[in-house]
Amino acid sequence: MVKLFVAIFIGAALGIIASRYLFVGSWMSLVLWAIAGLAIGAWCKRRSQAMLIGAVFGFAVSFVFIWSGYTGSASLISRLPFFAILGMVGAVCGFVLGFVGYMIRRLVQRGRNHPG
Repeated sequence: MVKLFVAIFIGAALGIIASRYLFVGSWMSLVLWAIAGLAIGAWCKRRSQAMLIGAVFGFAVSFVFIWSGYTGSASLISRLPFFAILGMVGAVCGFVLGFVGYMIRRLVQRGRNHPG
């Protein structure tokens, strides 16, 4: 449960930072998000946990990024369904990053246990 809240917090923080302060308007935000997603996956003990926590992170970072950067004239409430759809795209990406981060950790652990 702690990892879930940490993933939401990190995702929301990175979403706000990317939309307002760091790498604004640059694709470099995606690199930072990818590194965080891989780290979250590597942090998890089970593959299923890594994929779930990664998806939650991906949704949080995408949704908060879009929400905090919104400057349109239409009400924010009217845009939330669209933001949620984009958040789901982020969730899929986070799912994959969580899985890959977990697998990288497993490969590193195997390498340590089986010195060549």
